Amino acid sequence: MSMATRTDTQSPEPNVADSHDLIRVHGARENNLKDVSVELPKRRLTVFTGVSGSGKSSLVFDTIAAESQRLINETYSAFVQGFMPTLARPEVDVLDGLTTAIIVDQERMGANVRSTVGTVTDANAMLRILFSRLGQPHIGSPQAYSFNVASISGAGAVTLERGGKAVKERREFSITGGMCPRCEGMGKVNDIDLTQLFDDSKSIAEGAITIPGYKTDSWWTVGIFAQSGFIDPDKPIRDYTETERYDFLHREPTKVNVNGVNLTYEGLIPKIQKSFLSKDREAMQPHIRAFVDRAVTFTACPECGGTRLSAAVRSSKIKGINIGDACAMQISDLAEWVRDLDEPSVAPLLAKLRHTFDSFVEIGLGYLSLDRSSGTLSGGEAQRVKMIRHLGSSLTDVTYVFDEPTIGLHPHDIQRMNGLLLRLRDKGNTVLVVEHKPEAIAIADHVVDLGPGAGTAGGTVCFEGTVEGLRASGTITGRHFDDRAALKETMRKPTGALEIRGATANNLRDVDVDIPLGMLVVLTGVAGSGKSSLIHGSVSGRDGVVSIDQGAIRGSRRSNPATYTGLLEPIRKAFAKANGVKPALFSANSEGACPTCKGAGVIYTDLAMMAGVATTCEECEGKRFEASVLEYHLAGRDISEVLAMSVTEAEKFFGAGEARTPAAHAILDRLADVGLGYLSLGQPLTTLSGGERQRLKLATNMGDKGGVYVLDEPTTGLHLADVEQLLGLLDRLVDSGKSVIVVEHHQAVMAHADWIIDLGPGAGHDGGRIVFEGTPADLVAARSTLTGEHLAAYVGA
Repeated sequence: MSMATRTDTQSPEPNVADSHDLIRVHGARENNLKDVSVELPKRRLTVFTGVSGSGKSSLVFDTIAAESQRLINETYSAFVQGFMPTLARPEVDVLDGLTTAIIVDQERMGANVRSTVGTVTDANAMLRILFSRLGQPHIGSPQAYSFNVASISGAGAVTLERGGKAVKERREFSITGGMCPRCEGMGKVNDIDLTQLFDDSKSIAEGAITIPGYKTDSWWTVGIFAQSGFIDPDKPIRDYTETERYDFLHREPTKVNVNGVNLTYEGLIPKIQKSFLSKDREAMQPHIRAFVDRAVTFTACPECGGTRLSAAVRSSKIKGINIGDACAMQISDLAEWVRDLDEPSVAPLLAKLRHTFDSFVEIGLGYLSLDRSSGTLSGGEAQRVKMIRHLGSSLTDVTYVFDEPTIGLHPHDIQRMNGLLLRLRDKGNTVLVVEHKPEAIAIADHVVDLGPGAGTAGGTVCFEGTVEGLRASGTITGRHFDDRAALKETMRKPTGALEIRGATANNLRDVDVDIPLGMLVVLTGVAGSGKSSLIHGSVSGRDGVVSIDQGAIRGSRRSNPATYTGLLEPIRKAFAKANGVKPALFSANSEGACPTCKGAGVIYTDLAMMAGVATTCEECEGKRFEASVLEYHLAGRDISEVLAMSVTEAEKFFGAGEARTPAAHAILDRLADVGLGYLSLGQPLTTLSGGERQRLKLATNMGDKGGVYVLDEPTTGLHLADVEQLLGLLDRLVDSGKSVIVVEHHQAVMAHADWIIDLGPGAGHDGGRIVFEGTPADLVAARSTLTGEHLAAYVGA
């Protein structure tokens, strides 16, 4: 066998292909960016820093990642593009050297009631194959183990053409699925309180039905009951015969003709189950969620015990474990169980499962179980679950884009996350990270600092270079990079206690704790130690408790800070009073709207598979109101000029003089308090960053009458310089007589606390216990927990 010899002659000139080692951005103008130009090194880890609202996400997500995705979509045929989201080209002059972008953001996972951690990571699919090969007794193919597939069988005659003759043959079919027939794969059954659905002393015509959205003049909801002919619309519900009551509540879908229109009539209960109860509770609008909480009680299905699986699936086992047991296990335990399986016939499948479960553990999610509903994951957990599919990927030369990957991570877990980001880079990928935590910024090869301020005061590059260069620079990030909050000298005295006894939600182990009132209390512990379980299971929902979580604000592009906070109401009334007209004229969603763009300010043109185009409305020039409305003034300003003001500007405007409006000024004061002074009143909610959205919720809820405020990681998305302002706000809340309970990982908030309750010692079944209660100084002195060690290192003790 001869080997070909090869002589390597060193080429004096490098290959042209190797010269494309930069991503060039020139003239970026998305959102608040002001002609930003940067050059980012490929196959390096670049961190973007700057205060919240300075333009980091606009540059990374809305410019670089968005253009990469748009260019990839354009490689598909026009037919395929018709089924894909249409993306407009970002506002930028030149984008050069882009590679395929994979976005790993904090968007919550789809809150589909059937979606679990196992289904979104493909772990369930692999487990179903494993059980279909090794499970005893054998019950069928992988779909026989799926809780989303129902078992169906049928038989009938079919007509075939054979030799020119029509021949009838009997055919049978059956599909074996794993869905529990009682709960239809939901794991829960519901019991509906009929008194919350209707007032039985009234008739349908008198408005007996009290369900949200069921108006007496609506054909689709109440009208179909009145016109169906099955029930008497003028008879009180309590006087219905047994047949009428059955038809009203339970009748199966039946075609009826109402005023010449063919409609489908069905009983009220199946109608509610389809329209409300098929959605995940977290995805519902607040007023619908409140109705469902009042009217429906959910309990684990008595037949399947909440596993969602049929009896046949539960009987098929491997080493005494069925697929329901496997999905209910903590993933770190499940990884050990899979490691003990030794079956050569499915060796590649076992190797893939081991890798997937090890990735969960490595990324700090070993405390989850595969049957956990994906809608209940926090933003940080959802982001890390999405990371799992990329950790073992064979792709290289890809651009990975992360949005604050350290959110929801204890300082102990941040080192682990840093290792994963560096591993992705070392495989030859470009990693772009938007981040605020100094521990995560420290590992960067290249730093881009945007600012100097937020909103219109930001949008420029203040610094570009190494971490050492950032430290030495005079930028806000550079100046605050080595900031360390000192331990509090004096503690407030408690005014009472919130007693929790025998808390057992999720992984909590019969926890008894007294949370002091009248103080700033911080709950700490590694991710998965039971902090949220303790708060949501035992504190939220009590009288006088205002809970402000990290859930996204639901609002269309017509929603803005003025509408969301209720600020628009006093402003409209002030304009109406000053001009002697009705308030509805001063709403762009009501009578005052520009007739051409319907109050949107822009006109959207749908270009089928090409990107839709938004053009400023020529009639109102983007002001959203009709011309006659803009002739009415308050202290020399029209309504569109007021909505274009920043919070700080509006605070002065409504604080004194002719425009003085105390109700509006109080709301603007709260917005400025939470650090949103730069935000314009009419800015669409869809353009706000995650940190801005949470602080907007905080400002809105600060007006509530509650005595106890529960905040879930309020430092999310906050720059180092803004954390100080947040601590001042929390102090003011406590000093005004409120009690503040904060679930937090940021050491500056821990150091500033009056009292710390530390859960742990680990995550999942290794946590769920109180491992420390006391002052921050005592925690640092004891160093008995992971939190204590990291806080001691932080304050330099």
